[in-house]
Amino acid sequence: MGKHFGELAKIRGLITYKLSPHEQRAYAGAISNGLPNIFRRFRENIFRVAPPFIVAYLVYEGVDREHHRRTRKNPADFENDE
Repeated sequence: MGKHFGELAKIRGLITYKLSPHEQRAYAGAISNGLPNIFRRFRENIFRVAPPFIVAYLVYEGVDREHHRRTRKNPADFENDE
């Protein structure tokens, strides 16, 4: 009835290796090797990543504070209104 999608072409010289799912250990060493690696990578990158975010936060807060200050109504403009 025709070829299936995986059998459309014959590729020569292509070698594939497969490991049985029953022989794999997907989470082998995840806690003993993975957690220390996460902490190490965090320590190495925190000083590279955090300063731009801190500067951006300080700029945002300053601009927001200035915006609220400039949009406030001046009470002196409304002294003579009744």
